[in-house]
Amino acid sequence: MFRYTKGTLVREILMWGAAVIMLLPFYLLVNTALKTSADAIGTPAFQPATNPTLNSFIEIFQSGGSGNIFVGLFNSIVITGGSVIGLIVFGSACAYVLTRRLSRLSTTLYYLVLVGIVVPAQLGLVPLYIGARAIGLLGSPIGMAVIYTAMLMPLAVFLYGGFVRALPTEYEEAATIDGASPFRTYVQVVFPLLAPATGTISIMTGIIVWNDFFTPLIFLNGSTAATLPVVVYSYVGSLVTNWNNIFAVLIVALIPITVLYLIMQKRFIQGFSGGLKS
Repeated sequence: MFRYTKGTLVREILMWGAAVIMLLPFYLLVNTALKTSADAIGTPAFQPATNPTLNSFIEIFQSGGSGNIFVGLFNSIVITGGSVIGLIVFGSACAYVLTRRLSRLSTTLYYLVLVGIVVPAQLGLVPLYIGARAIGLLGSPIGMAVIYTAMLMPLAVFLYGGFVRALPTEYEEAATIDGASPFRTYVQVVFPLLAPATGTISIMTGIIVWNDFFTPLIFLNGSTAATLPVVVYSYVGSLVTNWNNIFAVLIVALIPITVLYLIMQKRFIQGFSGGLKS
């Protein structure tokens, strides 16, 4: 029988306290977005909006130029989606080849790829910028997706490599006996078994790309391909007093990545809790 003890009360208090701390930023976000410009400046942040209004959302959707949220939303979706797809396709294939081919060369190449995880991305920005400019990748969402795919490939190969090593080779041997080519074996047998890793990589890299501000600011500077973080920055620069508009943009930016997490959360949890179940 369950007994309500002092320990249970303490745990409940701690859990409720943690929940309040976690929800406070969301309260501030929504509360400020529903205020008028004057209330957002002249009232305390925690004070509820006296006259809630959606004018801030209307204003950000009607704005143009560098603050055009439709352009920022479209570009962020294209760049994030393209990057995640590229990492799933090429990262899984690269990890499969490098981990299944047991040779000194493949092992060396695998660890060389993993070096990219520990090397700060900022160290390679200058040569990456020069190379991207030389081949015409600057200023376009597709080019930005290619750049992100290259930058995050070591992380994808590392995560996929761990899962490929955990897969029993009997599946591939059975497919080979049935006459399947190596490519068909990978596509129809191996890749479906990597679903937990795919969910984990989709969420992790998607959040990294979606929230990144510095890289698109450098590689998309002066173009119309601004992402949502850059759009938020344009509001901070030109409408620094209109905090309600800034928080409204942040709410819009949260929606797509939250939807992605809700869709992929089962795979994400499986990816961190053990992956393939025998």
